[in-house]
Amino acid sequence: MARIAVLTGGSTPERTVALAGAAQVSAALRARGHDVTVFDTIEPEPLDPELEQQRLGRAVGTRPPSLAGLRELEAREDLPALVAGDLGRHDAVFLVLHGRQGEGGEVQELLEAAGIAFTGSDARSSRLAMDKDKSKRRFRDAGIPTPDWLTWPARQPEIEELGLPLIVKPSRVGSTVGLTLMSDLLDLDSAVGKALTFDDDVILERFLPGREYTAGVLDGQALGVGEIVSPGRIFDFHSKYTPGRAQELFPAEIGLDLEERLRELALAAHEALALRDFSRVDFRLDAAGNPCCLEVNTLPGMTPTSLLPQSAAVFGISFAELCNRMIGLALARAP
Repeated sequence: MARIAVLTGGSTPERTVALAGAAQVSAALRARGHDVTVFDTIEPEPLDPELEQQRLGRAVGTRPPSLAGLRELEAREDLPALVAGDLGRHDAVFLVLHGRQGEGGEVQELLEAAGIAFTGSDARSSRLAMDKDKSKRRFRDAGIPTPDWLTWPARQPEIEELGLPLIVKPSRVGSTVGLTLMSDLLDLDSAVGKALTFDDDVILERFLPGREYTAGVLDGQALGVGEIVSPGRIFDFHSKYTPGRAQELFPAEIGLDLEERLRELALAAHEALALRDFSRVDFRLDAAGNPCCLEVNTLPGMTPTSLLPQSAAVFGISFAELCNRMIGLALARAP
């Protein structure tokens, strides 16, 4: 049995996703006999049982929290003090965080400086994977197909050459927050403005019309491939976190050649970004049916509708075992 701190919450648009995942993770780790304490990044002390139940018991909801509310939460955060306090008295930290502060290397850098073991990739690789422009450049250098893209601001002829429809999205935000599928250049200013609400950097990416797939990676092995069938053209926040709205088919009903190619590319993308322990890699097929890598998630969602647990289940790995293996990889690095 180990003393585990589950660090969750945050002040990003994906806060409710993180809290819902932490409820599942903390229960799974306790079921495996670990001594678990839950921390919310906006609180200086660990959550007591009553507050933990209150915070972690809420549903994700179909829309992200308001920006005004998130700014209030950010003002309450003191990550250096949190890391220097009770967090460091645990054997390892299980990160259930999303968005730039959680996935983008900030928390990881503080934990590394304090000598505290934690789940997932190190600070440098987390920053790289969180930045969609930089990670796509790394994919291209490694020969991993990815949709063509531009960074904003971009010239009109370049945008026209990229073609319509386009995906306009913040570079360092997940869960499709701030994303627009744009079919008319007259909507460009509105789409960019929406993305800039969540991040200073915005990318314009060619929309691929084919089917959408995902595959997890765990400890150097690609896991099962799943297909995402959304009611709309994109797998948006509403579809992701509304049970039953989108179909998530695990294992995907595809031919062996495509399955092997997707698993091969998932592992290649994981390695191209120098990630460790685990990740989840998302794909779409182009018009010719060829898979292209969209992005890699270094701290994938761990909610009841999340994809990494379903990908692991294809390989017979239960949710509790997945959590136990994830924290085990971190404990192996503990001082």
